[in-house]
Amino acid sequence: MGCFTFVKLMMVLLDLLIFLSGLTVLATGIWLSVDSSFFLQFLGLFSNQIVRFGNVIYLCVAIGGVLVVLGLVGFCGAQKESKWLLLTFFSIVLIIFITEVAAGVVLLANSSFAEEILRLWATPELQNNYGSDPVVTQFWNTTMTELRCCGFSSYVDFVGSKFEEQNGGSLPPACCWTGVAPCSPAEAERRPVEGCFQQILEIVKGQTDVIGGIAAGIGALEIAAMTVSMYLYCHLKNAGS
Repeated sequence: MGCFTFVKLMMVLLDLLIFLSGLTVLATGIWLSVDSSFFLQFLGLFSNQIVRFGNVIYLCVAIGGVLVVLGLVGFCGAQKESKWLLLTFFSIVLIIFITEVAAGVVLLANSSFAEEILRLWATPELQNNYGSDPVVTQFWNTTMTELRCCGFSSYVDFVGSKFEEQNGGSLPPACCWTGVAPCSPAEAERRPVEGCFQQILEIVKGQTDVIGGIAAGIGALEIAAMTVSMYLYCHLKNAGS
Protein backbone atom coordinates (compact mmCIF):
# COMPACT_ATOMS: atom_id res chain seq x y z
CA MET A 1 0.00 0.00 0.00
CA GLY A 2 1.49 3.32 -1.11
CA CYS A 3 1.66 6.41 1.05
CA PHE A 4 -1.05 8.17 -0.97
CA THR A 5 -3.39 5.18 -0.70
CA PHE A 6 -2.81 4.95 3.05
CA VAL A 7 -3.47 8.66 3.59
CA LYS A 8 -6.56 8.42 1.40
CA LEU A 9 -7.84 5.56 3.57
CA MET A 10 -7.17 7.62 6.70
CA MET A 11 -9.11 10.49 5.16
CA VAL A 12 -12.07 8.21 4.46
CA LEU A 13 -12.03 6.86 8.02
CA LEU A 14 -11.85 10.36 9.52
CA ASP A 15 -14.71 11.53 7.32
CA LEU A 16 -16.75 8.47 8.27
CA LEU A 17 -16.20 9.28 11.95
CA ILE A 18 -17.22 12.91 11.40
CA PHE A 19 -20.27 11.86 9.36
CA LEU A 20 -21.48 9.32 11.94
CA SER A 21 -20.94 11.81 14.77
CA GLY A 22 -22.92 14.44 12.91
CA LEU A 23 -25.66 11.96 12.06
CA THR A 24 -25.95 11.02 15.74
CA VAL A 25 -26.17 14.65 16.87
CA LEU A 26 -28.62 15.50 14.08
CA ALA A 27 -30.83 12.51 14.90
CA THR A 28 -30.79 13.53 18.56
CA GLY A 29 -31.86 17.06 17.66
CA ILE A 30 -34.68 15.81 15.43
CA TRP A 31 -35.78 13.35 18.10
CA LEU A 32 -35.88 16.13 20.68
CA SER A 33 -37.95 18.31 18.35
CA VAL A 34 -40.49 15.50 17.90
CA ASP A 35 -40.58 13.99 21.40
CA SER A 36 -38.25 15.08 24.19
CA SER A 37 -40.00 13.25 27.03
CA PHE A 38 -37.76 10.16 27.08
CA PHE A 39 -34.60 12.25 26.76
CA LEU A 40 -35.63 14.50 29.63
CA GLN A 41 -36.50 11.56 31.84
CA PHE A 42 -33.21 9.87 30.99
CA LEU A 43 -31.02 12.85 31.82
CA GLY A 44 -33.21 14.18 34.57
CA LEU A 45 -34.24 17.70 35.46
CA PHE A 46 -31.04 19.38 34.28
CA SER A 47 -31.77 18.41 30.69
CA ASN A 48 -35.18 20.04 30.99
CA GLN A 49 -33.55 23.30 31.97
CA ILE A 50 -31.04 23.04 29.14
CA VAL A 51 -33.76 22.43 26.58
CA ARG A 52 -35.82 25.28 27.94
CA PHE A 53 -33.17 27.95 28.28
CA GLY A 54 -30.42 26.87 25.91
CA ASN A 55 -32.31 25.99 22.73
CA VAL A 56 -30.30 22.78 22.66
CA ILE A 57 -32.63 21.30 20.05
CA TYR A 58 -31.72 23.87 17.43
CA LEU A 59 -28.07 23.68 18.42
CA CYS A 60 -28.04 19.89 17.94
CA VAL A 61 -29.69 20.17 14.53
CA ALA A 62 -27.29 22.90 13.40
CA ILE A 63 -24.11 21.19 14.63
CA GLY A 64 -25.25 17.79 13.37
CA GLY A 65 -26.09 19.21 9.95
CA VAL A 66 -22.69 20.89 9.64
CA LEU A 67 -20.85 17.70 10.64
CA VAL A 68 -22.86 15.56 8.21
CA VAL A 69 -22.14 17.94 5.32
CA LEU A 70 -18.50 18.19 6.37
CA GLY A 71 -18.14 14.41 6.45
CA LEU A 72 -19.73 14.06 3.01
CA VAL A 73 -17.54 16.78 1.51
CA GLY A 74 -14.37 15.17 2.84
CA PHE A 75 -15.46 11.65 1.84
CA CYS A 76 -16.40 12.69 -1.70
CA GLY A 77 -13.20 14.71 -2.01
CA ALA A 78 -11.09 11.70 -1.05
CA GLN A 79 -13.01 9.16 -3.13
CA LYS A 80 -13.28 11.30 -6.24
CA GLU A 81 -9.81 12.79 -5.64
CA SER A 82 -11.31 16.25 -6.08
CA LYS A 83 -8.91 19.07 -5.23
CA TRP A 84 -11.79 21.55 -4.88
CA LEU A 85 -13.68 19.38 -2.37
CA LEU A 86 -10.51 18.65 -0.40
CA LEU A 87 -9.67 22.34 -0.22
CA THR A 88 -13.24 23.12 0.83
CA PHE A 89 -13.04 20.49 3.57
CA PHE A 90 -9.70 21.87 4.78
CA SER A 91 -11.05 25.44 4.84
CA ILE A 92 -14.17 24.53 6.82
CA VAL A 93 -12.22 22.54 9.42
CA LEU A 94 -9.68 25.36 9.69
CA ILE A 95 -12.44 27.91 10.31
CA ILE A 96 -13.98 25.66 12.98
CA PHE A 97 -10.58 25.14 14.63
CA ILE A 98 -9.76 28.86 14.69
CA THR A 99 -13.24 29.64 16.05
CA GLU A 100 -12.82 27.10 18.86
CA VAL A 101 -9.39 28.44 19.80
CA ALA A 102 -10.65 32.04 19.75
CA ALA A 103 -13.70 31.11 21.83
CA GLY A 104 -11.47 29.34 24.36
CA VAL A 105 -9.15 32.32 24.65
CA VAL A 106 -12.05 34.76 25.03
CA LEU A 107 -13.69 32.52 27.65
CA LEU A 108 -10.50 32.25 29.68
CA ALA A 109 -9.80 35.97 29.41
CA ASN A 110 -13.36 36.97 30.31
CA SER A 111 -14.40 34.44 32.93
CA SER A 112 -15.90 37.24 35.01
CA PHE A 113 -18.01 38.28 32.02
CA ALA A 114 -19.30 34.71 31.68
CA GLU A 115 -20.22 34.78 35.36
CA GLU A 116 -22.13 38.01 34.85
CA ILE A 117 -24.05 36.49 31.92
CA LEU A 118 -25.05 33.54 34.10
CA ARG A 119 -26.01 35.90 36.90
CA LEU A 120 -28.28 37.87 34.56
CA TRP A 121 -30.10 34.60 33.82
CA ALA A 122 -30.15 33.09 37.29
CA THR A 123 -31.10 36.06 39.47
CA PRO A 124 -34.40 36.92 37.70
CA GLU A 125 -35.34 33.23 37.76
CA LEU A 126 -34.82 33.07 41.52
CA GLN A 127 -36.55 36.37 42.12
CA ASN A 128 -39.60 35.82 39.93
CA ASN A 129 -40.10 32.12 39.22
CA TYR A 130 -38.69 30.14 42.13
CA GLY A 131 -41.58 28.73 44.15
CA SER A 132 -44.16 29.30 41.42
CA ASP A 133 -42.67 27.58 38.37
CA PRO A 134 -42.37 23.83 39.11
CA VAL A 135 -39.49 23.31 36.69
CA VAL A 136 -37.41 26.21 38.02
CA THR A 137 -38.22 25.31 41.62
CA GLN A 138 -37.31 21.65 41.27
CA PHE A 139 -34.14 22.47 39.35
CA TRP A 140 -32.85 24.84 42.02
CA ASN A 141 -33.99 22.60 44.88
CA THR A 142 -32.09 19.68 43.38
CA THR A 143 -29.01 21.83 42.76
CA MET A 144 -29.01 23.37 46.23
CA THR A 145 -29.60 20.03 47.94
CA GLU A 146 -26.97 18.10 46.01
CA LEU A 147 -24.30 20.81 46.20
CA ARG A 148 -25.32 22.14 49.63
CA CYS A 149 -25.47 25.70 48.38
CA CYS A 150 -27.96 28.56 48.30
CA GLY A 151 -28.97 30.63 45.29
CA PHE A 152 -26.56 31.70 42.59
CA SER A 153 -24.31 33.95 44.68
CA SER A 154 -25.82 33.58 48.17
CA TYR A 155 -29.08 33.79 50.10
CA VAL A 156 -29.34 37.44 48.98
CA ASP A 157 -30.67 36.20 45.62
CA PHE A 158 -33.90 35.23 47.43
CA VAL A 159 -34.30 38.44 49.43
CA GLY A 160 -37.25 40.39 48.06
CA SER A 161 -38.30 37.49 45.85
CA LYS A 162 -41.82 36.25 45.27
CA PHE A 163 -40.94 33.13 47.22
CA GLU A 164 -40.02 35.20 50.29
CA GLU A 165 -43.23 37.21 50.00
CA GLN A 166 -45.38 34.11 49.68
CA ASN A 167 -43.70 32.38 52.63
CA GLY A 168 -43.86 35.14 55.22
CA GLY A 169 -40.26 36.29 54.80
CA SER A 170 -38.75 32.79 54.89
CA LEU A 171 -36.03 31.63 52.51
CA PRO A 172 -35.51 28.11 51.11
CA PRO A 173 -34.33 25.68 53.84
CA ALA A 174 -31.06 25.09 51.95
CA CYS A 175 -29.99 28.67 52.74
CA CYS A 176 -29.57 27.81 56.41
CA TRP A 177 -27.16 25.23 57.79
CA THR A 178 -30.00 23.51 59.56
CA GLY A 179 -31.78 22.85 56.28
CA VAL A 180 -35.09 23.05 58.09
CA ALA A 181 -37.83 25.62 57.48
CA PRO A 182 -38.40 28.33 58.40
CA CYS A 183 -35.09 29.85 57.32
CA SER A 184 -35.07 33.56 58.03
CA PRO A 185 -32.72 36.05 56.31
CA ALA A 186 -31.15 36.76 59.71
CA GLU A 187 -30.35 33.07 60.23
CA ALA A 188 -29.03 32.78 56.68
CA GLU A 189 -26.76 35.79 57.25
CA ARG A 190 -25.56 34.50 60.61
CA ARG A 191 -24.60 31.10 59.23
CA PRO A 192 -23.98 31.78 55.53
CA VAL A 193 -24.14 29.03 52.94
CA GLU A 194 -22.02 29.41 49.81
CA GLY A 195 -23.70 30.25 46.52
CA CYS A 196 -24.15 27.50 43.95
CA PHE A 197 -21.95 29.23 41.40
CA GLN A 198 -18.90 28.81 43.60
CA GLN A 199 -19.73 25.14 44.13
CA ILE A 200 -20.17 24.57 40.39
CA LEU A 201 -16.94 26.45 39.74
CA GLU A 202 -15.08 24.16 42.12
CA ILE A 203 -16.51 21.11 40.38
CA VAL A 204 -15.44 22.45 36.98
CA LYS A 205 -11.95 23.21 38.29
CA GLY A 206 -11.74 19.68 39.63
CA GLN A 207 -12.55 18.33 36.17
CA THR A 208 -10.08 20.48 34.23
CA ASP A 209 -8.01 17.45 33.27
CA VAL A 210 -11.03 15.72 31.76
CA ILE A 211 -12.23 18.87 30.00
CA GLY A 212 -8.71 19.59 28.76
CA GLY A 213 -8.35 16.03 27.50
CA ILE A 214 -11.61 16.22 25.56
CA ALA A 215 -10.63 19.58 24.07
CA ALA A 216 -7.18 18.25 23.16
CA GLY A 217 -8.74 15.17 21.55
CA ILE A 218 -11.10 17.27 19.44
CA GLY A 219 -8.25 19.58 18.46
CA ALA A 220 -6.01 16.62 17.52
CA LEU A 221 -8.79 15.15 15.36
CA GLU A 222 -9.25 18.46 13.56
CA ILE A 223 -5.51 18.90 13.01
CA ALA A 224 -5.27 15.33 11.68
CA ALA A 225 -8.18 15.97 9.30
CA MET A 226 -6.59 19.18 8.03
CA THR A 227 -3.17 17.53 7.61
CA VAL A 228 -4.55 14.56 5.69
CA SER A 229 -6.77 16.66 3.43
CA MET A 230 -3.96 19.10 2.66
CA TYR A 231 -1.58 16.23 1.88
CA LEU A 232 -4.07 14.75 -0.58
CA TYR A 233 -4.71 18.17 -2.11
CA CYS A 234 -1.00 18.88 -2.58
CA HIS A 235 -0.38 15.38 -3.99
CA LEU A 236 -3.21 15.71 -6.52
CA LYS A 237 -2.11 19.24 -7.43
CA ASN A 238 1.48 18.13 -8.07
CA ALA A 239 0.32 15.08 -9.99
CA GLY A 240 -1.88 17.23 -12.21
CA SER A 241 0.78 19.86 -12.94
